[in-house]
Amino acid sequence: MSPVRVAVDAMGGDHAPGEIVAGALEAASADVQPVLFGRRAEVSPLAGGLEVIHAPDVVEMDEKPSDAARDKRSSSMFAACRAVAEGEAEAVVSAGNTGAMLAAGLLELRRLPDVHRPAIAVVLPALGGPSVLIDSGANAEARPEHLLQFAHMGAVFAEEILELSRPEVALLSIGEEPEKGTRLVREAHRLLAESGLNFRGNVESRDLLAHAADVVVCDGFTGNVALKLMEGTIKSTFRALREEIAASLRAKLGGLLIRPAARGVRRRLDPDTYGGAYLLGLRGLVVIAHGNSSRTAITNAITLAARGVRGRVVDRVAERLGERVAAPQR
Repeated sequence: MSPVRVAVDAMGGDHAPGEIVAGALEAASADVQPVLFGRRAEVSPLAGGLEVIHAPDVVEMDEKPSDAARDKRSSSMFAACRAVAEGEAEAVVSAGNTGAMLAAGLLELRRLPDVHRPAIAVVLPALGGPSVLIDSGANAEARPEHLLQFAHMGAVFAEEILELSRPEVALLSIGEEPEKGTRLVREAHRLLAESGLNFRGNVESRDLLAHAADVVVCDGFTGNVALKLMEGTIKSTFRALREEIAASLRAKLGGLLIRPAARGVRRRLDPDTYGGAYLLGLRGLVVIAHGNSSRTAITNAITLAARGVRGRVVDRVAERLGERVAAPQR
């Protein structure tokens, strides 16, 4: 079996190109072939034998997506997406500007037939096992039928990547009762209940890190707020714990005793474990990594992209949504 070619935006992210290229080097194997896109003069000295495709422009982290789409089509981000569209690579990974990456995916790869909106699917490191949060930032506004599609796409993700049979799907709301939430949530609840998915109803945000469901569905604004709140809470909790341990000799001794357990919990909650999020609903596989990704996160994002190719995630999403369109509508 030939290796999966993954186009890597070497210039995207807070620590590009150094950490991006280092992560690509660690991901390279007999099964995965990263291809680096970026300014050759900056990337080639770091590439260690990996293929480098020259792209003269860079999409800045604070650049407006509309400006990038108009002026930066020759950038590493857009060139990497275009490589997937043209069959020169099978997936793309970028830690760059998320909004610009969404624009690049829509322009270069385009949506799958029958997909209303692409959505970002993030794996949450929940204590009861990994859970998928979708949408976590692609769509600040959405309609009930969009959330229904997000649920189907998230279920495919859970089946193919997390290897879950008939994953349990839930809707993020302010209460478990069906009548709770905004009009969007209430109408989406009705659609999900009639969808044929393994729908368990509403869940609250306090349960996300305890594994609220295999797939948790929401609009992108809500999902992004929830995701960043969880990331910040985890980071602040461990920082506070370190400060308390350093406060006295007695605390330091106690810290030595709990260190193995604390490291285990940190590993379980570390967002670098998966390294990135799928942008689902496009004609090619896109993985968006966090802007401050370390080399470990990039390695894991590239591996995640390759797993998605092997699992035929794009084809499975197209098949699932095509089946829904073909089915009689009630």
